Amino acid sequence: MDLGGFVSLRDFAEGLRGDVLHVAGDVHAGLHATRKVVDAATAGEAPVYGLNTGLGANLSHRIAPGDIAAFQHQLIAGRAVAVGPMLPPPTGRAVLLARLIGAARGHSGMSPVLFDHLCDVFRAGLSPGIAGTGSIGAADLAQNAHWALALLGQGQMWNGTAWQDSDAALAQAGLVAPVLQPKDAMALINHSAVSVAGAAAALGAARVGLSMCQHAAVLSFEGYGANPQIFNPEINALRAAPGQAEMAAWFLDQIGDSVSAPRVQDALSFRTLAPVMGAAQDAISRAIAIWEDELNGASDSPAVLGSDAMCSTPNFHAPALALALEQVSLAMAMVGNGVVMRVQRLMNPALTGLPRYLSPVGGASAGFVPLQKTAAALLAEVRRHAMPVSFDPAPVSDGVEDMAPMTGLAASKLSDQMQPLHVLAAVEAVVAAQARDLRGLAPTPLHQALRSRVLPLQEDRALGQDVDAASAVLRIWVAEKSEN
Repeated sequence: MDLGGFVSLRDFAEGLRGDVLHVAGDVHAGLHATRKVVDAATAGEAPVYGLNTGLGANLSHRIAPGDIAAFQHQLIAGRAVAVGPMLPPPTGRAVLLARLIGAARGHSGMSPVLFDHLCDVFRAGLSPGIAGTGSIGAADLAQNAHWALALLGQGQMWNGTAWQDSDAALAQAGLVAPVLQPKDAMALINHSAVSVAGAAAALGAARVGLSMCQHAAVLSFEGYGANPQIFNPEINALRAAPGQAEMAAWFLDQIGDSVSAPRVQDALSFRTLAPVMGAAQDAISRAIAIWEDELNGASDSPAVLGSDAMCSTPNFHAPALALALEQVSLAMAMVGNGVVMRVQRLMNPALTGLPRYLSPVGGASAGFVPLQKTAAALLAEVRRHAMPVSFDPAPVSDGVEDMAPMTGLAASKLSDQMQPLHVLAAVEAVVAAQARDLRGLAPTPLHQALRSRVLPLQEDRALGQDVDAASAVLRIWVAEKSEN
């Protein structure tokens, strides 16, 4: 991972899988230059938020120059008020990488010694612990404070296998936390890296989830015997809907001439695959672009400007990212609804010409119809997590902080939504594979991969484990496709 250049979502994900950091030569020069501005402001009379003033409602309180260094730890400890179970172990490491990328831009005012300590913690493979609840998206202040304390030897650190007292984890890695210098506390806590880290995980899961749904839908399209004319490039060029033409081309390439007896018109869950999944793909792409702007920007406040100024900024407030994440959640709920509709259509002999419930024995056999209940339950979970949360919370800090975007909650909601959606895609894949078998279609590579773990249904059996197995197959399939 190179610090100092542009970092994409893919770069970020790859960087988290390793422990190698390359710091561009001009990064340290920039850190030293901004420290001169911080030092001048520390010795000066002009008020600088969080440097020589209190925070929030305590803005009017001035910190004496001689007390600024000692104020650093108080500033962090007093804001470590997040509660609940720890965020997943990789999160603290993702926050660490995001903060390093932001600090390398040269506007945080972070001291070089603290920057180097953060680099060393990352290279040691450690992940600072973060309590799960406490951010309203206004710089993730409370959660960042827990993260910062862990970096300083107070709190918990994930060492790769277990949680450990952070002082012991640092000692085992041969690291000693530095003494904080003026502005270091604000550089550690007044930024949006927790939201950025959560959004990275959520968008990665959404991208995987959409791809799983796409591949499962191909199996359904073939098993249903749907009309591929709906993916005709001329049809999809008639309206410039986001992502539609590209998604139609993808489906047409996947399906080819596998459907030989098309209907004139199919159920909407088949006919609208391109616009629905294209819209979801567009929402994810837009959200990733906004996320990359957020990661590669400077979310600090105050920020160092030029060679002689430190100013408060609104950059810790990330409504664009919050709203983009909400759009993805809504789009994926629409995708999930299509999954359930196709599953149900595949079991209707009046529409498919296949045995009822896809049971080859008929009679009292339930076939796959009980899976409709599971699909409905999963869809309810997907829809529940599509409800927007990016409304301004109650004002805090005596009303001074009267707006907040809830970016972190929007990210965690999207991550939670992807868990049932991934399983829902597997339900469709299991049902669609049975329909393809009953239609006598030649197995495709994905169909063969599924059949290596999930046998065709001959008589009623427990299907829950089949869905779990199909989910694993789909994830592996999607991962291999994304690498190629």
